[in-house]
Amino acid sequence: MTLNTDSDTICAIATPPGRGGVGVLRVSGPLSKHIANTLLHFTPDPRHAHYSKIYDSNSELIDQGIVIYFPGPNSFTGEDVLELQGHGGSYILDRLLKEVLLLGPRLARPGEFSERAFINGKMDLTQAEAIADLIESSSEEAARSAIRTLQGDFSKLISSLSQSIVDLRVYIEASIDFAEEEIDFLTEGKTAQTLESILIELDSILAQAKQGAILREGMSVVIAGKPNAGKSSLLNALAGKDSAIVTDIAGTTRDTLVEQINVDGMPVHITDTAGLRQSDDVVEKEGIRRAIKAISDADRIMLVLDASQDDVELSMLPAFLASLGLDDLFAQANINRLSIVRNKIDLIDQDSSVRTLHSDNMAITEISLSAKSQQGLELLRQHLKDCMGFSPSGEGGFIARRRHLDALKRTKTFLEQAKAQLEGQREGEIVAEDLKQAHRCLGEITGEFTTDDLLGKIFSSFCVGK
Repeated sequence: MTLNTDSDTICAIATPPGRGGVGVLRVSGPLSKHIANTLLHFTPDPRHAHYSKIYDSNSELIDQGIVIYFPGPNSFTGEDVLELQGHGGSYILDRLLKEVLLLGPRLARPGEFSERAFINGKMDLTQAEAIADLIESSSEEAARSAIRTLQGDFSKLISSLSQSIVDLRVYIEASIDFAEEEIDFLTEGKTAQTLESILIELDSILAQAKQGAILREGMSVVIAGKPNAGKSSLLNALAGKDSAIVTDIAGTTRDTLVEQINVDGMPVHITDTAGLRQSDDVVEKEGIRRAIKAISDADRIMLVLDASQDDVELSMLPAFLASLGLDDLFAQANINRLSIVRNKIDLIDQDSSVRTLHSDNMAITEISLSAKSQQGLELLRQHLKDCMGFSPSGEGGFIARRRHLDALKRTKTFLEQAKAQLEGQREGEIVAEDLKQAHRCLGEITGEFTTDDLLGKIFSSFCVGK
C-alpha cells in the first residue's frame, strides 16, 4: 500500500451538532504536534490522556478537557493525530475549530480521516466501509456484523480466496512455461479439483455476503390493496405503534407512509399506500399514483384483501389486479414479488394460516391473519424473512454492500469461464487470464484494485470527522 503523500493537515468536529456532555475535535497531519503545543502550552506525551486547559492564540482560556496525541504511524490515520475532547456546546466547538484552522489545517472532507487510514494501509476498504456501516446500524445484528467486518473477518475470507486463485494461476502458468514436461497439468485432475474447491469456497462467501447486504440495506415492502382492506392497521401492527391513521372511512390514506421495523435483525422498510380504486378526487388520484410508483420499486408487494368480503382465487387474480390498475403485476417478473395477505379473519372466525396457491407455472404465498388481533402476524414476519432468504447469522456473519455482491458475482463468472475452458478446449492461457480477472474482481472489494472515482464515492458518504 502506498503511503499518503498529502502534506495537508486536516481537522473536523467528530461529534454530532448540538449540545452534549462531550464534544470531540480531531486533527490529522504534520501540524498536529504544533497545534497541541500552541493550544495547550505544552507538548503532550504520546498516547497519554492529559486533562488540560485549552487556550486561543491570545492565551485566553477556551475550554478544558481531555487531550490525546497519537504520533504516526501508530494512529488511526497513520499520521500524527490530535484529539481534543472538550464540552459539547456548539459555540465552544466552533470557537475551538476556528482557532485550530488559524494554525494552518484545512477542514476535512466527509470520510477523509477514514480515507487516509485506508491509503496509509491501516485498514482495507471493507474495514473502512464497516466504520460507516457501524454508525448507521439499525439493529443489534447489523452492529455485530459491522464490528466483525471492521475486525477483518470479511477481508480474511477474501484474502484466503484470492490466494487460492493466485496459487492456481501460478500452477497453470508454470505448466505453460514447461509444456515439454510429460505431465499435462490441465488434464491430470488436480487443476479441475482445485478450481472446484475455489468455486465452493466462493459460493459460501457469496451466501454470507448476501445475508450481510440484507442486514445493511434491508428489504422494501409495500402494502397495497383496495380501500378499507386494513392496510394501515397492518402497518401499525407490524410497526408496533399507531403510525397510520385508521378509520372506517374509505380513502383515509392519501399519501405513502414509510416505517422501518426489524424482523429478527433484518431491517424492513414498510410503505403504506392509498387504497387503489377509481376516483375523481384530485388528492386521492395523486395518492394512488404514488402508491403505484412505490409498488413498482418494492422488493415485495403485500396485496391486502378483506377476508370478510373478498375471496380472490388465483384464476381471478388477473382481473382483480386489473381492477386496481395493477395489470403489469401479473407479468412473471412482477408476480414473483407478490404475496397475498387475507386480513380481518377475526370477522369470519378463521384461524391464521399460510398456503401456496398454484396455477400453471405460478406459485403465490397467501397468509391469512388479523391485523387487529395480531393473530398470524408471526407467520407474515417469517414469510418476509423467507422471501429475502434471510436467517439470523449469529456468530461469524459480516456486513456487506451491493458493490461487494457485484464483485463476487463477477468473480464467479470468470471462474466458471475458466472451468468451462478446462472442460473444453483446455487452453491454458485463457484459463490463466480468467483467473487473473477473477483475482482482480476480488481486489476491488478490499481496495487492492480500485479506481479513484469509486474511492471518492465511498468516502464522500461518510460523516465529517470520520
